[in-house]
Amino acid sequence: MSALVCAAMMISFDKVSKRFGSNFALRDVSFDCEAGSVHAITGENGAGKSTLMNLLAGLFPVDGGEIRLHGKQLSPKSPADARSLGISTIYQELTLLPNLTIAENLFLGREPVRLGRIDRSGMREQARSMMARLGSGMDIDTYCGNLSVADQHLVEIAKGVSADADIFIFDEPTAALNAPEVEKLGELLASLKAQGKLVFYVSHRLDEIFRFCDRVTVLKDGRHVETRETRALTRDGLVSLMVGRVLSKFFPARPARSEAAPVALSVRDLQVQEGGPAVSFDVERGEIVGLAGLEGQGQRDIIRALSGLEPSASGMVIKSGEAGSAPLAFDVTKTVRSGVGFVPEDRKTEGLYLSLSIDRNITLGMLRRLNVWQLVPRRHDVIAELMRRLNIRSAGARQEVGELSGGNQQKVMIGRWLAAGIDVLLLEEPTRGVDVGAKAEIYELLREFTKGGGAVLTLSSELLELLGLCDRILVVRQNEIVAELDGAQATEEEVMRHALVGRADNGVHVDA
Repeated sequence: MSALVCAAMMISFDKVSKRFGSNFALRDVSFDCEAGSVHAITGENGAGKSTLMNLLAGLFPVDGGEIRLHGKQLSPKSPADARSLGISTIYQELTLLPNLTIAENLFLGREPVRLGRIDRSGMREQARSMMARLGSGMDIDTYCGNLSVADQHLVEIAKGVSADADIFIFDEPTAALNAPEVEKLGELLASLKAQGKLVFYVSHRLDEIFRFCDRVTVLKDGRHVETRETRALTRDGLVSLMVGRVLSKFFPARPARSEAAPVALSVRDLQVQEGGPAVSFDVERGEIVGLAGLEGQGQRDIIRALSGLEPSASGMVIKSGEAGSAPLAFDVTKTVRSGVGFVPEDRKTEGLYLSLSIDRNITLGMLRRLNVWQLVPRRHDVIAELMRRLNIRSAGARQEVGELSGGNQQKVMIGRWLAAGIDVLLLEEPTRGVDVGAKAEIYELLREFTKGGGAVLTLSSELLELLGLCDRILVVRQNEIVAELDGAQATEEEVMRHALVGRADNGVHVDA
């Protein structure tokens, strides 16, 4: 290897191993990373990606092998030590303090000082500049507890990038970002690369890996599988390295729909904001309908109103089922009893009880239709069959949900409603934080649900997910449905044109 190439190598992992108890999370992982590059770290959930990055970030010590920085051993004792060594981490899990403003969070622990006092004016000015780099015009005096999940992620990214560092670790940075924000992040990554920084990009999103990253390292079951130039890989080739098999059908085939199916959910004149536009649409049995649009345009408000989480909404919603049709109240309990399930985007804080077991989390759905006495003889068989059907990978039904991977947690959420016997499923971000293999399994589960007569209404910040999964796509702009598109025929350009421009001149007909 030439001296020039050696000089470009910033980080080297040499037979790195990490053990938790008797289990190896990493075993003999070796590869090099170059300065002035964006290096993807990918693999299925549980592959060891986060553990490897946590070693670099100082959260855990290395048990075997070593990490080298410019050829010298690197062993940060803590995250603060890692930061002092020039390593900044932008975590997927939010670390912001809700009772502090954006500016205060960005400079927490390193507030600028002037004349012996915190320079709040200077801090606020720097905070505006940092957020502007990400294309955000958020009021930096807003308390972070009042921000949406997407906006909190932007603040988290700005906080990490503002550090004086040479190595940046981005852990699923676009999990809550919409398309324009992802583009801004791409520009930021290019800027860091041009400055000679090394960026680790931990992600399951294949399109972003190919767009942003120069090299990609694949881990599986704690071992190094391959490190290659992204330009030397295809999408199918990368998937095969990640899951150890070829996914012949990432998205399940859409069923032929020659005639109108029975309507499961009929929405008429739904207003999520007083004085705002009203939306009307139908969701038929056997179909998956997606809500698309830029972040904050009303998709989330529509789904949450239908789930009963927005009791101030107005309009008429008719739920049709075996017992006939009936109005759906804007009330969570009544909505669930009507046969409508809801999976929130933040499953860890809104959807699951992380300290409870798998079987107890699923049982919560069964309570909708069975009394406590009926649960005793039946629930274990039902849960065991569901876990087999959903391919939930765990140590057993008694394992705490908080110990599962993101994909398996999502399956537990969906399993809760399948156990409840619901026939309409409302889904926010169906595969957020889920690896490629688990995504394909979840898509198949949703398609099986609709084949059995169920209906799905979903939103996703991943436009390609909506295009590959949905039978119809409703584009939302400023709380109004501005277009209805055939999922099989729609393109990214068409969806974005409607999302940015709005309603076509000839109007949009969205009733089935």
